[in-house]
Amino acid sequence: MIRSMTGYARVEASYDWGRLSWELRSVNHRYFDVTFKMPEDFRVLEGDLRQFAGTRIARGKVECGLRYSRDGQAGDTIVLDRARLSQLKDALDAVNTELGATSVPEPMRVLSYPGVVKEEQADFAPLVAAARELFSAALKDFSATRAREGERLQQFVLERCDTIETLVAEVRERYPQVREQWLARLQARCAELGVELDPQRLAQEVAMSAQRLDVEEEMSRLLSHLVEVRQTFKRDEAIGRRLDFLMQELNREANTLSSKSQDADMTRCAVEMKVAIEQMREQVQNIE
Repeated sequence: MIRSMTGYARVEASYDWGRLSWELRSVNHRYFDVTFKMPEDFRVLEGDLRQFAGTRIARGKVECGLRYSRDGQAGDTIVLDRARLSQLKDALDAVNTELGATSVPEPMRVLSYPGVVKEEQADFAPLVAAARELFSAALKDFSATRAREGERLQQFVLERCDTIETLVAEVRERYPQVREQWLARLQARCAELGVELDPQRLAQEVAMSAQRLDVEEEMSRLLSHLVEVRQTFKRDEAIGRRLDFLMQELNREANTLSSKSQDADMTRCAVEMKVAIEQMREQVQNIE
């Protein structure tokens, strides 16, 4: 399956004790690089989730963010530490006795005194389990979005391959005419200068020029690389780097064709090939 390295997914779920949400996003990268942003209480998950993500993603810089919020009811119950409150009361009574005062502290100030109100400790085991399960759902959605984008990229690249094949056919059809025109110009130039052509010498010149102008080798290699591009899309593995290499090879042959061209139509075809190859190269950068 072809996947893009860029992708995004967000999943959210509500529970009796609160709400969890995962947000995954990725950009291009030469290797697999994943980072996690999550509350400290969930850090125990990071190692397992990193390994799990690595089984689904081969390349790309991936950011995974977890948010946790408790419902309004959770934690609203105030639980007093009565032993601590009794100690505070005894201390206040002792101060009043020592000072001969009868002041009574405000209840809100008493509640704010450290240790008077117990902090209810949540059981994070079910939270961690829910976060793990929700991450699996997020990664599934994330992979699906990358696969859909990968299909679009594949279609784009294959359409450019068809375009290049059409241009190769044009060059092959045009080349014999270019060779004949070159020979006619040579003969006309010699006649213009009043130079008698030696058949053997003419044959040598034609052979050497034909070798310099011959683009059949470049055309064959271009078509061979296009076949390899199509075959690469059938591989069940990360193919981005292989495609990037093939783009370089295609561009090399198109440049050679352009340098050999002695005809406006062939030059136009070479330029259009390079445009199509550059368009493919840009999109291939997004493929995993």
